Amino acid sequence: MTASATFLRRAPISVRTSRARSYSTPGGGKLTIGIRREDPTRIWERRCPLTPDTVHDLVHKQNVDVLIQNCERRVWPVEEFIKAGAQVHPTLSPANITLGIKETPLNEVLTDAVSGIPRTHFMFSHTTKGQAYNMELLNKFLSNGALSPTLVDYELLIGPDGKRTVGFGWFAGVAGALESLSALAHALLELGVSSPFLYAPRPHTHPSLPSILHTLRTVVGAQISSQGTPKSLGPIVIGVTGTGKVATGALDLLKELPICMVNADQLDALVSDPATDLHKIYVVHVLPEDYFVRKDGSAYSRSDYYSHPQEYISTFHSRIAPYLTLLLHGAGWAPTYPRLMTNEQLALAMEKAIQVGNGKLGRFVCVGDISCDVEGGLEFLSRHSTLSSPFYTTKPPSHPSHLPEITMMSVDILPTALPLEASEHFSNVLYPYLTTYLNALRGTRGEGEAERWEALQRATVATEGELNEKWKWLEEGPLGVWRDGMLKTGTFNVLNDGASKAKPSTPSISAKKESATIPKKKKVLVLGSGMVAGPAIDEICSWKDVELVVASNILPEASRLTRKHPNASAKLIDVSDRASLGDLIGEADVVISLLPVAFHPKIGELCLEKKKHLVTASYISDAMRGLHEKAESSDLIFLNEIGLDPGIDHCSAIKMLSELKAQNKQVVSFTSFCGGLPAPDCAEGIPLGYKFSWSPRGVLLASLNSARFKLMNSIEEIEGKNILVENFPDLPVSDVLRLEGIANRDSLPYADAYSLGALEDIRTLVRGTIRYSGFSALMHQFKCIGLVETSPDSQILPTSWSDFVRLAMEKKLNHPIPFNDPHSFQSALNHLIPNAKETSEEFISNLDWFGISPFSSPSSSRGIALPIQPTAPIDILTTLLTHKLSFDASKNERDLVILSHEIVSCPSTSPHVTTHAPSPTQDEEIHTSSLVVYGDNESSAMAKCVGLPVAFATRCVLDGVIKVRGVHGPGVERGIWERVLSSLEEKGLGMNESVARKKGLSGGGIVESALHRAHALRRGALSF
Repeated sequence: MTASATFLRRAPISVRTSRARSYSTPGGGKLTIGIRREDPTRIWERRCPLTPDTVHDLVHKQNVDVLIQNCERRVWPVEEFIKAGAQVHPTLSPANITLGIKETPLNEVLTDAVSGIPRTHFMFSHTTKGQAYNMELLNKFLSNGALSPTLVDYELLIGPDGKRTVGFGWFAGVAGALESLSALAHALLELGVSSPFLYAPRPHTHPSLPSILHTLRTVVGAQISSQGTPKSLGPIVIGVTGTGKVATGALDLLKELPICMVNADQLDALVSDPATDLHKIYVVHVLPEDYFVRKDGSAYSRSDYYSHPQEYISTFHSRIAPYLTLLLHGAGWAPTYPRLMTNEQLALAMEKAIQVGNGKLGRFVCVGDISCDVEGGLEFLSRHSTLSSPFYTTKPPSHPSHLPEITMMSVDILPTALPLEASEHFSNVLYPYLTTYLNALRGTRGEGEAERWEALQRATVATEGELNEKWKWLEEGPLGVWRDGMLKTGTFNVLNDGASKAKPSTPSISAKKESATIPKKKKVLVLGSGMVAGPAIDEICSWKDVELVVASNILPEASRLTRKHPNASAKLIDVSDRASLGDLIGEADVVISLLPVAFHPKIGELCLEKKKHLVTASYISDAMRGLHEKAESSDLIFLNEIGLDPGIDHCSAIKMLSELKAQNKQVVSFTSFCGGLPAPDCAEGIPLGYKFSWSPRGVLLASLNSARFKLMNSIEEIEGKNILVENFPDLPVSDVLRLEGIANRDSLPYADAYSLGALEDIRTLVRGTIRYSGFSALMHQFKCIGLVETSPDSQILPTSWSDFVRLAMEKKLNHPIPFNDPHSFQSALNHLIPNAKETSEEFISNLDWFGISPFSSPSSSRGIALPIQPTAPIDILTTLLTHKLSFDASKNERDLVILSHEIVSCPSTSPHVTTHAPSPTQDEEIHTSSLVVYGDNESSAMAKCVGLPVAFATRCVLDGVIKVRGVHGPGVERGIWERVLSSLEEKGLGMNESVARKKGLSGGGIVESALHRAHALRRGALSF
């Protein structure tokens, strides 16, 4: 960059999330929308962003003036718009909002404000990928300071499902498939073969889509069904790439033909079999997992691919392309991602196509690139084509001379070949966004429009003379290159460019020195001040470049945690107060939520609104997962599952598994158990053998979950009602403690999450929770009598703690139990609890310990508040257990965390091949990794193991270590789990690893074998 251009680079600005002002035209006049004609050089462009019906609604229902430029090429004549209430205007100069389809010609971009309102242009701008040819257009929106026009790009409008909402993708797929079938027909003619596709209708030759589909079905499809395709070609195979609307449109169009869907693995047999039926067209929808593989040979993983695209290569040229007759390419591409096919790979594909054809013509002769990325996913796509000349033949530079040319269809305005239906669809989906934008300008935006307004903000490329945050990279990238080029050639007039009129003031020497020596502190917001917050707060406050705010609904608790830190403060917050909570989030760089998991999606939505990163220790709920696409498109990381379980367990497991993979070891068994317990000396004589170092309600809810796992090659499922009775007694993860294990939810997805390989190749896969022996039996009895019920129908209102159990049992039985009647109470127990006769005396003794048997002394639970309105039993029990099973600091009671992994591996037969089970002569290795942490006077073991990983992960976010975006756990990027584990080790919380080797097979790992024995015995003994 030249020195004279320096002042063109703008200083960083804060993210603009919404306009801070509303407007009205002088004298209360109307807002005005202008519909422009498309670029006259695009002779086939007949689409229109609004239909006459939509214009009628805008004029007569929205009180908007609509102007339209005259155009005789448009799908509707201008007279239709005049009837709807529009006025013809040659330049649209009075318009506040200008609507078009493709890029506005440079000389028609209206840059001056009208009636005090900066103009807004809606279009497909083709600028946000850094398209060099449109940087001059982008500069138009940055050239008049705060009065510069706003650019909203349709391509960036994303719905709640993370998919584009305003566009022509489906129509592009339909039109592209039609044009490609026509191109294929010509390509085959060049080979001397006539095909039924000669009669495929070109879309612009029909007045409507139904007419096109009828012709395709009754003419082309009927001929294929009755006469078949030419024998000299072999089976016609059409491949479709992509998973979006383009691919859907192409596939929907092909359904009008007699097709047979096949998968990628069937292609070789299909093409080589002389008996393949030629009265069908074979269609393969090719997905990324069919052709992308990691460079190390491992299989495709979607999350890993988007995190590390540079680690992947495409095998499309060898596995898919040679078997196709026609490729319909509808997958997107970006420069940091691997191409579907390079120039070199095209040559290899065509070499193999000749071999695959075995004398037959027509293997990989035609490509319809509907995505139209020049030199993009298909490097050999050298240019766009037009509807006047929709296809061309090409030979890339690296193409050997003996190989034939390939026919390319690459029309870049395909939807305009279906102008009527495409415009109607576009107008319908655009209209709600347009009314939301109008209301925002008027200052009357309603609550129901918040989601659309947020989408409009994300779709805004530039406003008030500045690029929005996500597109700032263009300043120093393609836009900067363009400006430099203009300066060097003398064609860029700096003095007349509004971006340069106001030269920024030069800071004083003292100001420069101050900014250099006192960098701005980063701000972290912690929501929640509960049991695990302390270590996280202490660690974060040890970083001198950070200011911390702890916001809690219990201010004294937050103040206690922050008062010893000069860079921390406490604030009272009610999470139901969305506005106040949003203000706090808006002031932070990173938000940590230590609130219950149910609050996280709400926090996530506010973080999206305020453009802030989020860290939590909780499992990713479905609601949180639903924010993934929005977070990804907003360039935000929402990092979850970074506490203990989930958290340290993920990090340590992934570390071990990565090391085994690097050693070419095949994992045949993976078991992982984790639990927070009282230290043994604090658990003696306590029913359940348990005290709470985290959410009591969370522990109770866990007893309701079902579980699924694989054990000794058998997939097992346990219903929630039996999760505690089908436990694993005598869990061998400690040499000194008697422990039991409880299966934890669904273990099977961890085959993919941990990249263990195909589930069928894993003998055992179990994740579970650790408890002291006896916990499951008593907790199951609590469940049986209704103390863990959550439904509104189960709500009760006990007047005393001795009434609690009786009322819960009555709800469960649906009939009354007489008060103070031991015989009736025992009869109810016998009915509700299996084997109650043998255990009732001990069970009632346990109820007495908690002060909740019908015969307990009222004083035994004195001081513990009862609900004042009907409440679910689980919440009443939570209150009780919080008091009865809390740690007593005055007695120096402490907790214990145990985490234990056991991984059984054997040598892999090949870097790329796994076998269903090791051979009997193979050696097995048992790898163990364990963590044992005791609490101390400073903090509990659970608080350390949850809070510290959260803090270390937050540091990763602040330092920019994490590159991936969206909703993820720590396994998504090596930099996260490596840094968290190394930081934990520095704090004395490192994992203890060991390995034992066994000659031949001998029943599996130690834990694996114990689980198998226990499960087999339990299943055999169950009678209820």
